[in-house]
Amino acid sequence: DVQLQASGGGLVQAGGSLRLACVVSGFALDGHAIGWYRQAPGKEREGISCFPNSDGSTFYKESVKGRFTMSRDNTKNTVYLQMNGLKPEDTAVYYCAADRTTLCPAPGAIYDYWGHGTLVTVSS
Repeated sequence: DVQLQASGGGLVQAGGSLRLACVVSGFALDGHAIGWYRQAPGKEREGISCFPNSDGSTFYKESVKGRFTMSRDNTKNTVYLQMNGLKPEDTAVYYCAADRTTLCPAPGAIYDYWGHGTLVTVSS
């Protein structure tokens, strides 16, 4: 079975930082697309980052660009999301997702594998 286990969420004050981790088992991240999503209360789920784009870069949603950094360690089959300068509007459940494709899926496409989310709460 493919499992994605996200962790690292918590309560943080505005301006603070958190580092989320997503450990993947049963599926090799190397050579496949991986992304982070979030869903805020009362809102739709939104994709906030994905690697790799066709040019090898990482996609970031505009609202997190410059504050969030996605990385991955293929030896540990783990992907990370470093979140700095957190804002109250970043409050959401964060999910990691993996896909069997080699590049980030098209916007709106559904990833093949999803993990349970981790809650991030940013207080003002």
